[in-house]
Amino acid sequence: SLPLLQAARKRNSQNLLELSEAELEEQFVRGDGPGGQATNKTNNCVVLKHVPSGIVVKCHQTRSVEKNRKIAREILQEKVDLFYKGEDSDVFKEKKASEKQKQEKKRRAKENLERKKLFKEMQQLDKE
Repeated sequence: SLPLLQAARKRNSQNLLELSEAELEEQFVRGDGPGGQATNKTNNCVVLKHVPSGIVVKCHQTRSVEKNRKIAREILQEKVDLFYKGEDSDVFKEKKASEKQKQEKKRRAKENLERKKLFKEMQQLDKE
């Protein structure tokens, strides 16, 4: 089974729990990772905390603080939805469905590979 909070970040979810700004604590910190001087000098990484649940999200996907704030809120909204609704959350259901599709695709690819092997073996037998 997959950890609930790692299922977040699926954009198709509509009926998520709403967040009020009063429940959020926001900080701007220096980001980490590649980027050198641009990363080391600017505080454009957003750290957003949902106080009632204690969930913390850190977003440093773009150089823009405003875009990072928006993305952080989207991710936090999905994680809070998962936290409170659990397996009834749309985010969780979407993640499960995509994993099921992925497994089905793997299974079909494996079957095709087996068929190709059998076909090659049959051709080798025909040549002999």
